[in-house]
Amino acid sequence: MKFFSRLIFFVCFLIRMITQAQNNYPQNYFRNPLNIPIQLAANFGAVRSNHFHMGLDIRTNSQENLPVVAAAEGYVSRIKVERYGFGNAVYVTHPNGYTTVYAHLNKYFDKLDEYVKEHQYKDEKWEQDITFSPDQFPVTKGQLIALSGNTGGSAYLHLHFEIRDTKTEECINPLLFGFNIPDGIAPIISGLYWYDRRFSTYEPGANGIAVKKTGKVYTSNVIQVNSPQISFAIKAVDKANQGFNLGIYDAELLMDGKLIYNFKIDKVGYDDTRYLNGCIDYTKFVRDKMSIQHLSTLPGMKLPDYSSGSDGIINLPDNEIHNIEIILKDVNGNTSRLITKVRLGNSSEKISLNSKTVVPNESKTIKTENADINLSKNTVYDAVNFNMYEKPDSEAVSNAIILHNSNIPIHDYYALKIKPNRKLSDEEKDKTVIELNYGNDKNIIKAKWDDDWAEGKFNRLGTAKLLLDNGLPSVSPSWKEGAIVSSGSLRLKGTTKIGDIESFRAELDGRWLRFARVKDDFVYVFDEKCLKGSGSHTLKVTTVNTAGNSNTQIFTFQR
Repeated sequence: MKFFSRLIFFVCFLIRMITQAQNNYPQNYFRNPLNIPIQLAANFGAVRSNHFHMGLDIRTNSQENLPVVAAAEGYVSRIKVERYGFGNAVYVTHPNGYTTVYAHLNKYFDKLDEYVKEHQYKDEKWEQDITFSPDQFPVTKGQLIALSGNTGGSAYLHLHFEIRDTKTEECINPLLFGFNIPDGIAPIISGLYWYDRRFSTYEPGANGIAVKKTGKVYTSNVIQVNSPQISFAIKAVDKANQGFNLGIYDAELLMDGKLIYNFKIDKVGYDDTRYLNGCIDYTKFVRDKMSIQHLSTLPGMKLPDYSSGSDGIINLPDNEIHNIEIILKDVNGNTSRLITKVRLGNSSEKISLNSKTVVPNESKTIKTENADINLSKNTVYDAVNFNMYEKPDSEAVSNAIILHNSNIPIHDYYALKIKPNRKLSDEEKDKTVIELNYGNDKNIIKAKWDDDWAEGKFNRLGTAKLLLDNGLPSVSPSWKEGAIVSSGSLRLKGTTKIGDIESFRAELDGRWLRFARVKDDFVYVFDEKCLKGSGSHTLKVTTVNTAGNSNTQIFTFQR
């Protein structure tokens, strides 16, 4: 038994070494950026909302402030400080042509942290994007560069780690660089789906096929289809010995022994990562919270270096039974197979197009009486029988404009114009926002005006309307007015009736004070700008919301 276990381990090791050698990525050049063994919460290429996951999420044992070290020698070439996204991030450029990125950090190492703080006070701005020359902050392999945290768009304590090509800024799968992460578990398949490709994957949508595991192979009953043109999609995850649902690295589709389609997630650029929406069944992802990946290329999906073989569309030439095989692999070579058969039965009618159908690679303008939407040629991934109409809305100063539905993905931003349901004064126009409701959230922007038409740009579908906002934004302090603050920070909770707080400025006794934006709150951690025992202080806070409404509030406290 031990002999066979060792043999299997050796074979997997050889496969991994061969794969990595073919990619020509340096092995063991980069070290683990933490001083604890790597345990993954997410891998490169995992499915996320509107993007691929572009690096590794490394668990920090549910702790903050673990030491984060440089994965190799180089220099700090950039830092970012932002409310969402990476939060606090460090970029280290290395002499071998790669840049590593470390995100969701709590704090930079002391000299860098002090530099960033000085820059923030000089600019009187908390958010920063600073680049550095090679001689400013050189680092050695294993040198402390930051402390881990949960800042930005992070939902749990972890370190987000990326490896990028320095010239192209493409993100490369870090697992191709030889990190020691034990993994003996093959991908787990839980569903198979087929689509009628005579028209669109959105209509009539996915047809589910039950899958079962028989021994080491996944199987299903013979798949009876009613279209001579079909494609497949797979629902699967990779566990990598650690329990989390990781993304699939490599997938192949074969019919009668011939390769029909293959995708492999080796590298992705941030300019292209939204193409994920054309690689998955977006409707299932948004509506049913299911990650189903296409084993075909949608006509508007243009992600480079992702797929090979044909476009994945299967043309069934007869009513005979054909053999289908789907092979899934992780980076370590662990492999799963699904074997089934497909047969064409009686063909159903093809769904017809209509005058409002939007197709990939063609621009389209669709109008109603009080709105129009201008869609570029790169807007959709597959054909959409676009349904746009209006209905009254008592809360708005326009009709509600229904833009198809939020279960269909959009790639490019589109231009939307809405006419209000009454004549608005110039003052009212200046307080008007466009709200796009896409189900689980809203996007609200300040309206731009072209005569009597409000204009805005969005990259999701849903229900849009014009709202008049005369409300003021505000903040609420975590301390009682005039009280002694003995905690380590000041916290202000921001609220606004419509939209968001777009601008925040705090002045302590007449001088700008550095508050960090933490989701909807604003937090100042006491430092030399407000020492303990320094007496009474006046805090002046000015906030501006999406509509441009400004509010100034005065608070006092003792320290």
